[in-house]
Amino acid sequence: MADPNHAETPRSLGDVAKALQGCRRCGLWAHATQAVPGEGPAHAPMMLVGEQPGDQEDLQGRPFVGPAGAVLDRALEAAGVERGRAYVTNAVKHFKNEPRGKRRLHKTPNRGEIAACRWWLDDERRLARPRVIVAMGGSAVLAVFKRPIPILKNRGRAFQLEDQAQGFITVHPASLLRMPAEADRLAAFEAFVRDLKAAHALLA
Repeated sequence: MADPNHAETPRSLGDVAKALQGCRRCGLWAHATQAVPGEGPAHAPMMLVGEQPGDQEDLQGRPFVGPAGAVLDRALEAAGVERGRAYVTNAVKHFKNEPRGKRRLHKTPNRGEIAACRWWLDDERRLARPRVIVAMGGSAVLAVFKRPIPILKNRGRAFQLEDQAQGFITVHPASLLRMPAEADRLAAFEAFVRDLKAAHALLA
């Protein structure tokens, strides 16, 4: 697929990572340190899609290395899924944020920004060729399925996607961090682990 911002279609995930740094498909690049490409093996059986890079991801240039990434890593380990065998990425590749003093507060990407960045996610899907794609949270669901789908009603379900992969819906790990009660966080974590186990079982 040709991108008007670039002369050549990426032929590898490495090409995608390099080309992303020059992306101007929406305005988010202007307030981010760098674009954050996905990370994982060239032909990963499972792809995990989140919303966007956070503060630490923006600074380090890697997906899911901040607090939500720590939750994801613990959940993957509990589910018996090796992160190194999955391709981990986001629906939007630049950190959308609002400066607040010395801090940068997360802002949810809008539909236009998700649509503009879908070109890159589609290339990652084309090149990684995952058999199962786990959409974590509303932005990821919109990017993967190209339409909003209620998460709580459909989490844990598998959907056939147009590229023959199985699409799977669950919550974003960051949502667990926002729960004030420890008992609620524990229950939500266990449910998240069950979802990851079910998604991984689709590979059997």
